[in-house]
Amino acid sequence: MTTVEKPGAAPPRRRVGGTERVIGVVPGPVRTVVLEVGRICQLLGQVLASAIRHPRGYWKDTLDEMYALLRLCFWPATFAMAGFGFLITVMGVGLLGLLGAANRMGAFWVMADIREIAAFMVGMVVAGVIGTSITSDLGARRAREELDALKVLGMDVLRMLVIPRVIATAVMCALLNCLTSFVGVLLGLVAVSALADTTSGAYIDSMSHNLYAADVWGAELKTLLTGLFIGVICSYKGLNAGGGPEGVGRAVNQAVVICFAMVWVFNFFFNAIAQGLNPNLLMLR
Repeated sequence: MTTVEKPGAAPPRRRVGGTERVIGVVPGPVRTVVLEVGRICQLLGQVLASAIRHPRGYWKDTLDEMYALLRLCFWPATFAMAGFGFLITVMGVGLLGLLGAANRMGAFWVMADIREIAAFMVGMVVAGVIGTSITSDLGARRAREELDALKVLGMDVLRMLVIPRVIATAVMCALLNCLTSFVGVLLGLVAVSALADTTSGAYIDSMSHNLYAADVWGAELKTLLTGLFIGVICSYKGLNAGGGPEGVGRAVNQAVVICFAMVWVFNFFFNAIAQGLNPNLLMLR
């Protein structure tokens, strides 16, 4: 038997579930942030699932993206590490010299360079140079409706435009970390020889006694994950940009700010976990 609704009658009320009631209580700004993080994590899962299940068809584009990233980020990362590292080196030499422990400069530089500064500088440079490029390109394609056209033609936008850039960003971040770490160690050696009341041999000896395998692999893993997150965040912002050119510019700005904050927060928690799992990292020999 069908029921006929009277004209002008109110529509039937929809039952609200417990989850919806909880979400409704959450303030709007907090709800927006949580939903944004959830969508970014969803895109990360889609990228990893597609790349692992079908590891073919995107490596040529990935190599092209890696070359472009290296060409654009090599000198900025080198000069950024040289300038920032020189400042930290001068401060470290002055402080350890006052304490009469200039021969411990190598141990200080292991903590400052390999564990902290190198990965931080790589994340900042890659987010500022490559992250903006990824977001602006995908956002412009969204504004011109190219992404919708590719979907209509049966092409997978994720595998064509997102996966190669995410993989290239992650791998090149790890490789650039090797570059910045080497620049930092070399800069520390030069600064110790010129400014500190010690020898380069004492610097190398102190560094070799305080550098563990966990430092090296931890720094590489940290920068690899940092690059992965940068690629996913910037791709998400580009894919969901709206509002024409103004919306693309807003998406680029938001992507860079989120990536910078992510680098700080992720670096802190990763180092805390690494030092908790490897107590030897807290010791200075």
